[in-house]
Amino acid sequence: MLCAMPGGHLRSSSAISPAADKTWETVQSKTFTKWVNARLAEHELAPLNNICTDFSDGTALIHLLEIIGDASLGRFNHNPRMRIQKVENVNLALDFIRSRSINLTNIGAEDIVDSNPKLILGMIWIIILRFTIEDINEEGLSAMEGLLLWCQRKTAPYNDVNVQNFHYSWQDGLAFCALIHRHRPDLLDYHALDKRDYRGNTALAFDVAERYLGIPKLLDVEDICDTN
Repeated sequence: MLCAMPGGHLRSSSAISPAADKTWETVQSKTFTKWVNARLAEHELAPLNNICTDFSDGTALIHLLEIIGDASLGRFNHNPRMRIQKVENVNLALDFIRSRSINLTNIGAEDIVDSNPKLILGMIWIIILRFTIEDINEEGLSAMEGLLLWCQRKTAPYNDVNVQNFHYSWQDGLAFCALIHRHRPDLLDYHALDKRDYRGNTALAFDVAERYLGIPKLLDVEDICDTN
């Protein structure tokens, strides 16, 4: 089974312990649900409690794709009650994703209807990657590699920050604060931060980003600072 890693890669869940796999699945589910809700809120649509279960009838998935794909998916079952109606909705959504030349290997409508968490999380990561990250370009590098290079360049003047990946390089919160300070030094005093206060620095960055930059809190502080 494959699951998305924050560095933009896929890994086999069989290569890690069941406890770590479950923790990572929980973090992904919570974070991706927040991302989906942020997009649904743009059109004043009701938020989801958990994408691993709330995508099962296909309606929320269709709404999400219409928003990020800037296109109508056509007619669908708005209040599906029978399984066949739910499967039809999900198939409509998956066909739309594939129409954008996006490969959904081993993901079928039944997996979404039956609330298969790993396959749903994998599908959402593919959607995020292809619809919102893939257009990033930095020196010929695209998607995650280009984003990583951009982060490295923006934080290079900060001696306490060393962005090497999208894993451990962010756990002390300094990289988040540095990115904000680099663009808006009026919003926080980077040089006054307690470099040992991982949770405080991360919370400050998230609060400032949401309050002044309109960036929703898709991540929780403990997921960044306390998760191995």
